[in-house]
Amino acid sequence: MTKNSKWRCRIWKGWAKKLDNTKKIATRESYGKTLLELGREHEDIMVLDADLAASTKTSVFRKEFPDRHINCGIAESNMMGVAAGLATCGFVPFVSSFAMFATARPYEQIRNSIAYPHLNVKICASHAGLSVGEDGATHQCIEDIALMNFMPGMTVISPSDDIEACAAVRAAYAIKGPVYMRLGRLAVPVINTDPSYKFELGKGVKLRDGSDVTLIATGLEVAYAVEAAEMLKAAGISASVINIHTIKPIDRDIIVSEAAKTSKIVTIEEHSTMGGLGSSVADVLCEEGTGARLLKIGVDNCFGESGPALELLHKFGLDAEGITASVRKWLGK
Repeated sequence: MTKNSKWRCRIWKGWAKKLDNTKKIATRESYGKTLLELGREHEDIMVLDADLAASTKTSVFRKEFPDRHINCGIAESNMMGVAAGLATCGFVPFVSSFAMFATARPYEQIRNSIAYPHLNVKICASHAGLSVGEDGATHQCIEDIALMNFMPGMTVISPSDDIEACAAVRAAYAIKGPVYMRLGRLAVPVINTDPSYKFELGKGVKLRDGSDVTLIATGLEVAYAVEAAEMLKAAGISASVINIHTIKPIDRDIIVSEAAKTSKIVTIEEHSTMGGLGSSVADVLCEEGTGARLLKIGVDNCFGESGPALELLHKFGLDAEGITASVRKWLGK
């Protein structure tokens, strides 16, 4: 092992230990909990699932409100049609399944029956990304954000932790029109504990200020980006960290501001590097003529594979160690 490798290993172990000691909650758990609270407050909420209520955590809603829960079976395309019909009758349907089956399988129905007429349907998809783990490539949806980004009028949200996910579910109910929310299977650190934290659709959150490079992350990658910033600091690199929980509409102002300050932007997502956060940020940088350089870290033109979630994130360079290595290489440091 080289001297540099030993240094990286020591830094990684220290921050991995800190991460392990942080309270962790899966955002799908946050979804189920908040959905139940909203159900008690609003009688117009209907919940639909595709025979996965236990996994998507809508079972807690079903237990208390059996008459407002519909199990559509393994028929996701039909489920989207049912949701569209309910929305035309004044209900607010929350539709739940795994990300792969909530976006790819019923894409046409979402497009023509929900997005085109701009109906008030909330699609809340769990088990997104590589961190589905041993379920393998067929269930690891790394293109869902891209698919929903393409839909005119669709709001796309990817919360980073329990606090943000709870706030996002409430925000999704409050706005009119279709919403896609990306949720995870893996328990993730609760990081938005600052008393000043406020969730606002379309507004990024600055978690750390820096002068050399800006890390822009979404979903579970936000916690890893914060860790990576600490590791970069130990290497003499000052990194800003921006949490983009709303990918559409994206916060153009914070991106342009960071580009003007550091001129080097790194996007980090548990998603394909095409069509997701990185592509949205690239559009802003180009359209605004910032001249900033961009590095996109994500799943690069390949499918996932079966394996333990944390090991997969490490293999694909999406943990703090991988992010740090990619950024240092890109900066030539």
